[in-house]
Amino acid sequence: QLQASGGGLVQAGDSLRLSCAASGRTFSSKVMGWFRQVPGKEREFLATITSSGVRISYADSVKGRFTCSRDNAKNTVYLHMNSLKPEDTAVYYCAAKTVSSVYYSSLKADDYDYWGQGTLVTVSS
Repeated sequence: QLQASGGGLVQAGDSLRLSCAASGRTFSSKVMGWFRQVPGKEREFLATITSSGVRISYADSVKGRFTCSRDNAKNTVYLHMNSLKPEDTAVYYCAAKTVSSVYYSSLKADDYDYWGQGTLVTVSS
């Protein structure tokens, strides 16, 4: 089970940190991803981090502004978001997939098996 938190209403240029806490004892064997979705649009990939955290990939739309990290001791993955823009307004989701390779990562939502409930981020201009 994944529990996302940290969303809220902020102004353009502000920063926000999202957290996604996972239950269970296999978090360190899961690749994690962050996605977002606005009504009427497909879920958009933002970032993915391998199970050990050695490799992180970002969507071009957030590269340089968002930073993904994880703390396997706390079963938690984070998304630090800086220089937020009104177009970043969306429901943000974390996702997980159990993997056997420490190098596996995926940008595709369909590859993930577990999803959090989403947390709403609203950026006002």
